[in-house]
Amino acid sequence: MSATTRTSVTARRERLLGDEPGSFAVARFVRVTPQKARRIADLIRGESVETALATLKFAPQAVAENFYKLVDSAAANAETTEDLDRSSLVISQVMVDEGPTMKRWRPRAKGAANRILKRTSHLTVVVTPVTEKKGGAR
Repeated sequence: MSATTRTSVTARRERLLGDEPGSFAVARFVRVTPQKARRIADLIRGESVETALATLKFAPQAVAENFYKLVDSAAANAETTEDLDRSSLVISQVMVDEGPTMKRWRPRAKGAANRILKRTSHLTVVVTPVTEKKGGAR
């Protein structure tokens, strides 16, 4: 199915891709702080899918596993719904949005309590095919 034969377009797809070919994957309520997730998002933004998967496979951060699954899922979505070649896909957008924060309490000395904030993130990965740039190389 190509973008021209698509009959219904979700608001999320319209916002992320418009009429361009490509696909995306979203993971919501991931139990990692957005600050930690953005460190990994910056590593893979603009990379090809294969390079990003290799980078994420050996990254020591825990959220790298979530991003690995997202990139793999977005590439699979592009293959099945858009008939795009996996080797020609590049990660065009990686967004890390803040999700809801769970508030917890930790007992302290003299009957006091400290608040603990358990933050969550919404992760989005968008893959698009590589576009050939016109003109000569610099």
